[in-house]
Amino acid sequence: MTHINILDPGASPLDYYGFELRRHRESAGLTQRQLGDIVNYTGSLVGQIETARKLPTPEFSERVDAALGTGGLLSRLVGLVGLVMRSQLPAWFQQVAELEARAVEICSFQTHMVLGLLQTDAYARAVLGALDQTDLDDRTAVRLARQRILEKGEPPVFWAVLSEAALHQEIGGPKTMREQLAHLLSFEDNSRINIQVLPFSAGEHAGLQGSFDLYRFASDRTIVYTESYGSGHPTASPDTVKDCSLRYDHLRASALSLRDSAELIRRAMEERYGEQRDSDGGPVA
Repeated sequence: MTHINILDPGASPLDYYGFELRRHRESAGLTQRQLGDIVNYTGSLVGQIETARKLPTPEFSERVDAALGTGGLLSRLVGLVGLVMRSQLPAWFQQVAELEARAVEICSFQTHMVLGLLQTDAYARAVLGALDQTDLDDRTAVRLARQRILEKGEPPVFWAVLSEAALHQEIGGPKTMREQLAHLLSFEDNSRINIQVLPFSAGEHAGLQGSFDLYRFASDRTIVYTESYGSGHPTASPDTVKDCSLRYDHLRASALSLRDSAELIRRAMEERYGEQRDSDGGPVA
């Protein structure tokens, strides 16, 4: 007999979401697999969400609301889950997560790795677990939950300038890097998510002092964000904002075009992290 997890709906918003999902599914007389077939997800994923082991997405919630006739309940709950997940971020980063959620435009420059909003599960896990494996599943889930801002009805315009070093720093192994670079390429046709690579050939450039982010809002002042070990530094200082905005303009001008950037990412994925084949065409162990 299959063991059924007993959920405590009061334990967290994520548990409450799972409890409500299960309650409505069972009221409809559907198994996890049957509901998964209806909404085009696996039954396993439905089960993981019901038991609070996976985060639901807005798209999943909308499909299940329609399938079960819940009147938008799960879509409303998923917003609450996102707020709580942000509250589980380190205290010094919670303000930044709020900036991400409110911004109408985000401009990011990264010197050595792919930024969190564009990381895959495996890449994020490798980054977060480099020195600390404690609560790695939860910390990874929280990081990935921030990416939901890119799935909103009107997501922010997002510009990311990555140093070419981010394509060469092998994080998590070749397979993880292949998946990560393929993920970057998946945004090629998304006009709101723009990824440029600053090539090594650019030489000295406006970002030599380090990574930084710019957050622009519909009515509030622009915020510049930088961080150091264990602390973040958001500021609305007009001089700092003016300086970093100019630096970012120069970085975008020095970076490859969107098309050439995608080509460089694709070449790195295939040539640096592609599967090695033997003479018979099979992968080398």
